[in-house]
Amino acid sequence: MSYLLSKNKKNDNNGLIQKVTPQSANWQYVGFEVQALAKSESINIESLSDEICVVILSGKVDASTRTENWQNIGDRMSVFEKKAPYSIYSPANDFVTVTALTDVEIAICRAPGKGGYQAKLITPEQCQYETRGINTNTRHVCNILFSNEAADSLLVCEVITPSGNWSSYPPHKHDTDAAPAETQLEETYYHKIDPPQGFVFQRVYNDDRSLDETMSVEDGDVVMVPEGYHPVGVPHGYQSYYLNVMAGPSRNWIFNNDPDHEWIIAQDI
Repeated sequence: MSYLLSKNKKNDNNGLIQKVTPQSANWQYVGFEVQALAKSESINIESLSDEICVVILSGKVDASTRTENWQNIGDRMSVFEKKAPYSIYSPANDFVTVTALTDVEIAICRAPGKGGYQAKLITPEQCQYETRGINTNTRHVCNILFSNEAADSLLVCEVITPSGNWSSYPPHKHDTDAAPAETQLEETYYHKIDPPQGFVFQRVYNDDRSLDETMSVEDGDVVMVPEGYHPVGVPHGYQSYYLNVMAGPSRNWIFNNDPDHEWIIAQDI
């Protein structure tokens, strides 16, 4: 199995579905966890030296930070409902406490924080929707913590890719700290499949092929992208969801397409 693939741990860790740390991923910036909570269960998440974005993937919760408190947030029972999520942002040296009002799945996105912003609720209305591509390159993007909201390091978005389509395509990369030409961003992909017995394929490769991994990815798996191009292909009969978390030396998403496949963009205009 590829070292870039973290399998679904739901059956092993009391509801902990995923946990990726900078140490386990052998990188510097991105931490990522997914936790399932049964109704009435609570979790307290310390931000420590990180900023965090807690995405309510499904279910309803009460949530609080050191200075804020929100009741009955969450408006979808599945990531495939075509609704934007509620999310909670917390700066460094704070916390987020989540209490489940229904069965819940939450994602905990981490990156180095400077404490420059206040804790806040990000509502569905504050998210930004965008459809990219045409034909079998169509996918639907929801920016959660991107250019729509300020933060120190984190970039968070989610993508729905219809049956038989491709996304993160044509292949692109953001692994070189050379702004304004390109920025260096580590990235995690948290995958969900509908129906859940399905799979998708994700390839991660660089120009000289010193990195070239192709993975069969199942529901609840995470793919880590330390560098290189990273397209996703969805088989017929299934639709794909993934949550992306990115962070690097600067909070700018500037990418370059694989020059061998950039010609495809002309067909998408």
